[in-house]
Amino acid sequence: MSSNDSQNKSKDGQIRSGRLVGKSLPLMIWILAMPALIQQFMAALVGLFDKILAGALPESIVVASLDGLGVGSYVGWLIGIAMAGIGIGGQALIARAMGSGDSDQSHSALGQALSISFAWGMLFGAAMWFLAPLLADLALLDEQQQARVFCIQYVRIIACGLPFFGIMMVGGMCMHGAGESLVPSVIAVLVNVVNVVCSWLLSGADLAWLGLEGVTSPLGLDLHVAGIAWGSTISFACGALLTVLALTRGIKDLQLHWHRLRFQSQMAWRVVRIGIPNFFEGLSMWMANLVVLWFIGMVASFEIARDVLAGSSDDSTELAEAGQGLQGAHIIAVQWEAFSFMPGFAIGIAAGAIAGQFLGAGNLAMARKAVWTCVGIGVVIMGLMGLVFTFFGSALTSVISDEPVYMETVPKLLIICGVTQVFFAISMVTRQALRGVGDTTWVFIITTCSSYLVRLPAAWLFGVKLEMGLVGIWIALCGELVVRSMLFLARFVHGGWAKREL
Repeated sequence: MSSNDSQNKSKDGQIRSGRLVGKSLPLMIWILAMPALIQQFMAALVGLFDKILAGALPESIVVASLDGLGVGSYVGWLIGIAMAGIGIGGQALIARAMGSGDSDQSHSALGQALSISFAWGMLFGAAMWFLAPLLADLALLDEQQQARVFCIQYVRIIACGLPFFGIMMVGGMCMHGAGESLVPSVIAVLVNVVNVVCSWLLSGADLAWLGLEGVTSPLGLDLHVAGIAWGSTISFACGALLTVLALTRGIKDLQLHWHRLRFQSQMAWRVVRIGIPNFFEGLSMWMANLVVLWFIGMVASFEIARDVLAGSSDDSTELAEAGQGLQGAHIIAVQWEAFSFMPGFAIGIAAGAIAGQFLGAGNLAMARKAVWTCVGIGVVIMGLMGLVFTFFGSALTSVISDEPVYMETVPKLLIICGVTQVFFAISMVTRQALRGVGDTTWVFIITTCSSYLVRLPAAWLFGVKLEMGLVGIWIALCGELVVRSMLFLARFVHGGWAKREL
């Protein structure tokens, strides 16, 4: 069937191929969002378990390990950004192709997205290897030499697994475009199991926090943070292998044909053209948050210096005020916040895939309805999670570490983010929906303007200038999310996304 014939047949507004054919809207959302939520939950558990293992290392290096791992985790975020650009290009093209029934386009987009992701992973991994010391310096870890060493170790080892991570992530996003989220979620579960086992075996972390006193790794290795990083890298390789096997076998109306991996300039450019704004949007946001990390480092340095001059004692309040472990406190709060935006991200994936397929089928009304429905669901779920953060912050913090510096600071941060979760939901779902239909240029514009005109000035003002510390920085970060949510909502209501040709 030719592309034109497929498009003509789809004028009745019905999705022509993929797993969503003939399904009601609520069932479509369920089919996509629930497995995607499991996938996001598994991804968050990988990060959470890494932090828990770092907190279970010898007491003399716990704070340095969490600080180094916390800064290194920003690289994990950047990795996701780098690959999401390629993945969203493949996802958007495949979603449109599924709506119109054009199997040739969907298979071609899949092959090119996977090839580009592997090459991009190699290039990006090499860059991160050499830039690891600079990242540690930007976070002002030069004043905490042990944390700096751990940060560089973590980043460089994770960089080795980027080609595998690229295949796993981009392959999963392409499956989402076809309406398949169960297979990527199963792969995510298996990857999580591999990460947990390998990270524990290699790090030498104590399992006393699980009530398993005296249980040690049978390998007898104490690689500490390096072991945690190698566990993640090994899990990436396993995830890539499983993704390739699943796509080679094929899902409904989408299969990897090996000859499609060869470079095809026209399709490769279509994938990259959609992905470039998405990559720069993510990079812009990442750089803004790296500056935030720098602000946190400044606050920590100021407070440590002030504490030294004051000659304070070592009780918990003064430890927190001294700024020790602020990077770790920040990343612990971010790690818990991830469990709230996971549902928003999963529902956003559903919104983008469903809206993209309905646009391919020529049904704008259903595309709009799908997004509005997903926004409502996201607001309810993330709003409830916000209540948990607000009232159970101390309990959540103690799961990762009961170090006084964290127990003093993290619950305050969770309260701040808890009261803004509704706006975060609006921002996340509409942003993912706009990405999924290929409106990546406007997503880039909104994110960049909001980050650099609101987020950074506010974080500097409250956190540094007004000396409100980490709490002030979080007030700024969460306040900016309110502004961003309104901007994304305005773009969606405007409707320009529906006219974009891919």
